[in-house]
Amino acid sequence: MFGLNPEPHLLFLLLVLGLLSHSVQSIRFEVQSDHFKCITEDIRSKSLTVGNYSIANPNQGQPLPESHKLIVRVLSPSGKVNHLGDHIQSGQFAFQTVEAGNYIACFIVAEDKDKHDPHITLSVDFDWKSGVAAREWTNVAKKTNVDAMASSVMNLLETASSIHAEMSYLRYREDENQMFSWETNTRMFWLSLVSLVVSFSVAGLQLWHLKTFFEKNKIIIFF
Repeated sequence: MFGLNPEPHLLFLLLVLGLLSHSVQSIRFEVQSDHFKCITEDIRSKSLTVGNYSIANPNQGQPLPESHKLIVRVLSPSGKVNHLGDHIQSGQFAFQTVEAGNYIACFIVAEDKDKHDPHITLSVDFDWKSGVAAREWTNVAKKTNVDAMASSVMNLLETASSIHAEMSYLRYREDENQMFSWETNTRMFWLSLVSLVVSFSVAGLQLWHLKTFFEKNKIIIFF
């Protein structure tokens, strides 16, 4: 009616809100056979998280050697294994978090018993998304304008809900930190008070002991 297309504005707002409401880690790192590499991500509860990983091939067009394999474990804050990849060159995981906290993804070079030189250094590409970034609404959107607008609105609502949940989680963590700080200050106050009482008590006891000693030896005469 007004000659304006609202879809770009929605997509721009979606992009801005999306950057504030989700977490994305897309990195490349090296793993040596004598060491392991762990990546942590602080994720709130009831949040979707997905990850993709693969060994980077230095020789494009050539297959990776059979000795280039990884063991991958994704652990929850309580130590539960949410994903396990054993002797693989690439893989992915996706799950809904149950508890909030630091989730850990660890990468280990799988041992090759037939290889004489076990020392290997692998480059790993790792893409880890959580929150709104993990929900690919564009994959299910249809090509018509109406369906594209509906998909944008659904994504916008999901983004707003994720922002609200993330703010609630951050507020909870802030209240938890404030309570811990208050308890620490209270304990320090009582510890300082007890230390003062003990110090004055010891000083009074020493004065009483010196007074008794001097009176007994008649060094000082008290009237």
